[in-house]
Amino acid sequence: MAVKWNGGHSSSILCLNVSAEGLVASGAERGELALWDGGGSPVAQLRLPQAEDVTSVVFSARRPSTLYTSHGETISVLDVRSLHQPLERLNVNEEEINCLSVNDTDGFLAAADDSGAIKVVDLESKKVSRSLRHSNICSSVAFRPQRPQSLVSCGLDMQVMLWNLQKARPLWTTNLQECDVEEENLQSAGQFFNPPLAHSLSVASCGNIFSCGAQDGKIRIFRVTGIKFEHELEFQGHSLGVSQVLFMPEAYWLLSGGNDGKVLLWDVSSNIGKQQKSPAKSLHRKKAQAAGSSRKDGKLNKVASNEHAVVVPKLSIEHGEKVNWLSCAEIKGSRRVLVADQTSSVSAYPLPES
Repeated sequence: MAVKWNGGHSSSILCLNVSAEGLVASGAERGELALWDGGGSPVAQLRLPQAEDVTSVVFSARRPSTLYTSHGETISVLDVRSLHQPLERLNVNEEEINCLSVNDTDGFLAAADDSGAIKVVDLESKKVSRSLRHSNICSSVAFRPQRPQSLVSCGLDMQVMLWNLQKARPLWTTNLQECDVEEENLQSAGQFFNPPLAHSLSVASCGNIFSCGAQDGKIRIFRVTGIKFEHELEFQGHSLGVSQVLFMPEAYWLLSGGNDGKVLLWDVSSNIGKQQKSPAKSLHRKKAQAAGSSRKDGKLNKVASNEHAVVVPKLSIEHGEKVNWLSCAEIKGSRRVLVADQTSSVSAYPLPES
């Protein structure tokens, strides 16, 4: 059963992030921002100017008291030790921002928006150092750990791209729909009415493996090799779009959340490097669409292994609400998955020891 964190918001929570010191930040509709301690109690709250939806929150990698938040077209920089008005505001995007990412040297911040643009800000000069672009809404962007000049992105153009900050063009692009065409004889006709709009990215701690969740319910795993990446693994995890994917600190343990109200835990470590690889060319995604689902208390169900499946989830959480965001926190010595959904509460579920 989930432990509900209440009292921080009155609106639907859209995003979560956890600092290196264990502080949890959550952003919600109407400009609501909240900070939580490890016990799930709200310790600070703020309503950002213009009451625009808070779409992404991310803590600085090297200064855990610094929090970057996106609301509308604005990035606000806040000090969580004294959560008052923003210390700074960065206005570099022209349309609503969907995702923020900070590299692990705290040198650059990337902001992906509805125009398809990714604005990369030099955090020392506070100026745009690079402007990258998708042809449709860019839904997710992530710097690669241990590689501060390298990042990956995806969007509703069904493109997945690998970038280096020294170049304005992507080093490598894969179109998810083109990947699917190779398997069209294995697909039902209905598959083509649910294109693989890419919603979320997460890079494993090694920096070379990353995952992508898409509207067709599939999770795809890619391996970066030099200046390109290869399609390593693909599996069906959800009956509706995959709104969130998150690699955990352990090597190749992956969480996924979907519009079907499920949260799944996967161990893909035994599959990495064993699948037949084909070069990746491009990917794109759309904003998570609200999926009608009846509200019910989240339940944890161990999933029986399926000898015919390439990858099966280690754990299935019947959360019952469309998942807006996933995060993971160490609370009182045990791991918890934190889920943001259409409600004003954060749900915390225990995870099995790996």
